Amino acid sequence: MFIKDEYINREYSWLLFNKRVLSQAADKSVPVLERCKFFSIFRSNLDEFYMVRVGSLFNQAAVSPKTRENKTGLTASRQLGGIFAETKKMFADADKIYGVLKKDLKDSGIRQLRGKLSDCRRAELKKYFASSVMPFLSPMVLDAKHPLMRFENAHVYLILRLERGDRKMIGVMPLPSKVRPVYVFSGKKAEFITLEDTVKELGHLAFAGYKCLGKALARVTRNADFETDEADCDSEYDYDFAKYLREKIEMRASFGAVRVETDGADDEIMEFLTDNLDIKSKQCFTISQPLDCKYLAKIGDDVQGVNVEKLKYPQFRPRGGKAGDGSIIARVMRKDMFLSYPYDSFGTLVRLLEECADSKEVASIKITIYRLDDRSRIVEALKRASENGIEVTVVIELCARFDEENNMYYARVLKEAGCTIFYGVGNYKVHSKIISIVLNRGGEVKYITHLGTGNYNEATSKLYTDLNIITADEKIGRDGAAFFRNLAIGNIEQDYERLLIAPHSLKSGLLKYVDREIEKAERGEKAAVYAKMNSLTDLEMIDRFVKASKAGVKVKLIVRGICCLLPGLEGKTENISVISIVGRFLEHSRVYCFGEGGEDVFISSADLMTRNTDKRVEIATPVLDPDVKAEIFAKMQLMLSDNVKARMLTSDGEYVPCPRGENEKPVNSQEDLL
Repeated sequence: MFIKDEYINREYSWLLFNKRVLSQAADKSVPVLERCKFFSIFRSNLDEFYMVRVGSLFNQAAVSPKTRENKTGLTASRQLGGIFAETKKMFADADKIYGVLKKDLKDSGIRQLRGKLSDCRRAELKKYFASSVMPFLSPMVLDAKHPLMRFENAHVYLILRLERGDRKMIGVMPLPSKVRPVYVFSGKKAEFITLEDTVKELGHLAFAGYKCLGKALARVTRNADFETDEADCDSEYDYDFAKYLREKIEMRASFGAVRVETDGADDEIMEFLTDNLDIKSKQCFTISQPLDCKYLAKIGDDVQGVNVEKLKYPQFRPRGGKAGDGSIIARVMRKDMFLSYPYDSFGTLVRLLEECADSKEVASIKITIYRLDDRSRIVEALKRASENGIEVTVVIELCARFDEENNMYYARVLKEAGCTIFYGVGNYKVHSKIISIVLNRGGEVKYITHLGTGNYNEATSKLYTDLNIITADEKIGRDGAAFFRNLAIGNIEQDYERLLIAPHSLKSGLLKYVDREIEKAERGEKAAVYAKMNSLTDLEMIDRFVKASKAGVKVKLIVRGICCLLPGLEGKTENISVISIVGRFLEHSRVYCFGEGGEDVFISSADLMTRNTDKRVEIATPVLDPDVKAEIFAKMQLMLSDNVKARMLTSDGEYVPCPRGENEKPVNSQEDLL
């Protein structure tokens, strides 16, 4: 159903990716607390998938039910049916893996208590419930004077069937958000119980005077997908996009339900949920794992009496101070600087901005911001620069999904510090990662430009793999300065000397390099394309890779997540290979190399997705420094040789471990880079 010819359906491919994340939670070679994190990530990923992608399909099914997906020809309704069926299978696998996780935690000295408790533990839990949980509970019995409360998105509720006299009613109670998600029992043993299990066990006590006939925990996922249109931001909003977006975000709470999860509701409770949420049974999932698994990511921080460091990945310290103790500006003026996160420290970039903020030579700093850390040193450096009289311009993307409010906050903070703020251009998200620094050195203009594959976010720089180049190349510098001028006047149809910029020239520029390799292959020369990205969905790029394969070009792809191209089909994609690496760090860098030896290398903010190539402002920059180019190409070759964490996409659409010969050395690319 999800595969047609050389194409794979986007949503199915994403589900396969999340299945690979889940597999890390089952991998016994991964420390048990890290496996807990992977399980939490798997669930968080699935939540966002339902809120955004499934929500979008529901919207499409309502507005244009006959529209078909451009690769496999599936309508939105058929895709939804397939997604629900696959989710049931995935939850069944996850339930088993969660059971093993619990056992392995217990074997490691951390015990999660569920079900029957000893008299001693039950007495302690009742005392804790009465003193620290009950005051925060908001029970409600539904009747004419107590109408149905709204089920908030991704919040867990206790639903009860109640009886009082000859009347039968439904009770609803949200789990309190102000109470810790786990309670750790007293004593030397590391034993805990989740808030979900605590409320399930004792929550009926909040319904004094009622007899409980049945109860279940339930969690609703709501559609969170919405579109913004600059044309809507008219005089009604005083031409203030932030005000317009704030109203859009508030509307999310009223969007329809797309999924319900329960821990085993009886027929009457399920009927209550489906009727009141206007949801079908195929959208309801019964699971034995907790409904909210975020606590698993931090359980090592909550328990005591166990050496939790032995249950995690060994700590490492990224390389720092690539410029030593001297001036980073002077270092970049001599030679391009290359930073590879998380192996290199994000602090080097912060130091550059701090140095620029205090420099008498720096005339202006311009930066694009998509996602920021909650406590951003980048913002502090920009504020200092502005306060020191440097012209600071910040293009901040307010529509970064689920980071909108954080970005609106930083927009206000930077504006108050005297920075010039604007929110991008037209109906295109600005997803580029660029800093343009202009210096005046004795009347001579000099440039320093930072270009990267990931956000200016200190927290994620420790978890995501991203590549960064800081260069004083004059042509790139002129391009960077022109880029910000063009954004300010809404001009996206512009050619640049070195940079490829979507939506105007990035895709067409990369296609020209693919075509060059096709021409080489047709002349009988060696030809190759090596590319690394998070997702591959753009139909034009996929079809060009297929054409390259037919011409004899070797196409080697590293695609972490969605891949809509099926490799290994005779006569079509037999020269294409696809691997995915899911490991300790989230592979996030985008790299495009052309030529057998990587003669031309680009790093980019853009995946090869239509939303990136045609509907966003993205940048791909050529790597000019031969040493940096060689280092990036070597990293690509190392990842392509990974036979531990890499999974190979087969011609039947499945991901399998990469083959390793009996005497072949195991290669874990991330560990080798560490």
